[in-house]
Amino acid sequence: MKSETATKPSIQKIPGLTLLGHYFDVPLDYRKPSGQSIQIFAREVRSTENANKDDQPFLIFLQGGPGYQSPRPESNSGWIKRVLKDYRLLLLDQRGTGLSTPVTHQTLGEFPDVSSQVEYLKHFRADNIVRDCEHIRKVLGQGKKWTVLGQSYGGFCITTYLSMHPEGLEGAILTGGFPPLVNSADDVYRACYTRLIEKNEEFYERFPGDVEIVSRIVKHLQSNEVKLPCGETLTVRRFLQLGICFGFKSAGQSMNTIHYLLESAFVPNIAKPTLSHIFLRGIENIFDFNTNPIYSLLHEAIYCQGQASNWSAERMMKEFPQFDLKNDRIFFTGEMIYPWMFDEYNCLKSSKEVAQRLAEFSDWPSIYDAEKLKENSVPCVGTIYHGDLYVDRVLAEETARTISGCNYWLTNEYEHDGLRQDGEKVIDRLIGMLKGELV
Repeated sequence: MKSETATKPSIQKIPGLTLLGHYFDVPLDYRKPSGQSIQIFAREVRSTENANKDDQPFLIFLQGGPGYQSPRPESNSGWIKRVLKDYRLLLLDQRGTGLSTPVTHQTLGEFPDVSSQVEYLKHFRADNIVRDCEHIRKVLGQGKKWTVLGQSYGGFCITTYLSMHPEGLEGAILTGGFPPLVNSADDVYRACYTRLIEKNEEFYERFPGDVEIVSRIVKHLQSNEVKLPCGETLTVRRFLQLGICFGFKSAGQSMNTIHYLLESAFVPNIAKPTLSHIFLRGIENIFDFNTNPIYSLLHEAIYCQGQASNWSAERMMKEFPQFDLKNDRIFFTGEMIYPWMFDEYNCLKSSKEVAQRLAEFSDWPSIYDAEKLKENSVPCVGTIYHGDLYVDRVLAEETARTISGCNYWLTNEYEHDGLRQDGEKVIDRLIGMLKGELV
């Protein structure tokens, strides 16, 4: 394994920003440093006015997910603009995402068998993401402490960072990302289904006419085989996954987005009821399950410490009769991953057995250390969104209170995507809190 960037950083300039691309070779398994290696990509971002300031401290950003690449900046705006006033920003493609030796159905297809795929994927949780960060900090940051910002699952990774390597951190900022300190996923999904019921009720209160159109679509799908433009079948359960958007406010991906999509569901002025191409293409565009398999394969595993998930979301759903299709109001599901998805999404089909084995695997190592968090000395701040659909507020507050010295901002002004919706304001307040300038 190399102990330096694999290549000289590539330099790009776009209006307002200078971008430097860094590649690092790291072990797949840090217990075997001389074994198989993978490559990690991180994009350093500097504002044009600070392009030559090599002494600015680093802030590393950890994206939500799991299994999604870091943002690709297009301008000096939003939360990035505020960060660049004080820091050099490092946008990390977490292992398996973006330009970091990506995990896709194509790359997994290169493995000789299911067992080797399973063993490989066991190394793509938060503990190894943190180890990658530490490796990069020692190489690129020359061992200096840095600040870390994590959105959603990125905040989960930060909590692991505080548990494993707090010595590397100057400060920590979590946006919608205080993880539940649990050993299994069941309590998480019970809380998430409860919140999802509230979001469905809010949706139908906002758009009461959609009760009828949703019922009509469901009945149509039950009586007809409908193909999406990509050739996959649109089933009822797949249609109802549109509720994944109910926890966002950003334009193009929100509760309102789903309503406007439903408006165009059926082709007007034709004799035979037919779902429109616009509607079907809109559904297809919302979901990333075919392109980001880590999200589906390891989503429940991010909650597991010494226990198997055993398809927690599927099991917990049975405790909530509100999701019965016989109800007058048909409720959408949310961020949950179900075993049937590996039969219906083309690029997940080849990983069906892999997913089953990961769901049955129980020997997941610990990713959080509650006792160490109680002794935390790293300045730590964050946002908790009151009605967060994806990270339960009650469990998040318990975690924030466990982290010694953590100062959090509980707000109902934003949903889970506050960083995307009003990032400059959100980060400005959090940096102020981190510096002790704001409460």
